[in-house]
Amino acid sequence: MSAGSIFVWEMLGTAVLILLGTGVVANQVLKNTLGNSTGFLFVNVGWAFAVFAGASIANPSGAHLNPAVTLGLAVADKTPWGDVPVYVLGQMVGAIIGAMLCWATYKLQFDTHDEPQNTLGIFSTGPTVPNKPWNLVTEIIGTFVLVFWILLSPGAKESADGVPQFGNSALGYAGVAFVVLVIGTSLGGPTGYAINPARDLGPRIAYAFMMPIRNKGNANWGYSWVPVAGPLVGGALAALLFLVLPV
Repeated sequence: MSAGSIFVWEMLGTAVLILLGTGVVANQVLKNTLGNSTGFLFVNVGWAFAVFAGASIANPSGAHLNPAVTLGLAVADKTPWGDVPVYVLGQMVGAIIGAMLCWATYKLQFDTHDEPQNTLGIFSTGPTVPNKPWNLVTEIIGTFVLVFWILLSPGAKESADGVPQFGNSALGYAGVAFVVLVIGTSLGGPTGYAINPARDLGPRIAYAFMMPIRNKGNANWGYSWVPVAGPLVGGALAALLFLVLPV
């Protein structure tokens, strides 16, 4: 696939992922919405199916949607290193666009929210107990689970007797959505489970430059490196373990 095609599909898929993912948080957090105060499980389910929707759209490019996934696949020799920058650029641009579309969808709710300046959490993650080294560990573990599952998830193949064995491919992108859901419900409490550098950094950039001054709070740049570095380390570690396993 050409670099241009990779960029376009990753951008579109990631934009939909972020639009729907940040959208479900906005629906839960903002005051004048029908989903206000529906809870953490509501957010987790929304993010999981946002992954399903975005990945389904980005199928032509392999639906990475995540620099940590792209890095893990490159380390595992499943994606050419030369394609990595194109994937990441598409993911970052898409994430910014998706966050902007979320804001446009909920503009009136942002304008009428009691504390519109305290809405960074709609777009980006943050720790419940700030401690950057341990927050980093949390993001590494969550992303490790995601990338390790992706690397080990069996695809369709034909058995020796000619009977097709579909493995997880029978689930399509619903499989990875289920994994994201369980990561969120099991491991997402401490940091909000970015598990994707583009998912956190792209919307944080959009928040910093898009929100009207009167509606804008601190983008918390001092923490912003954690949900970037943690997922990249987790993805790389998952790939390194995959390489030494007898698979």
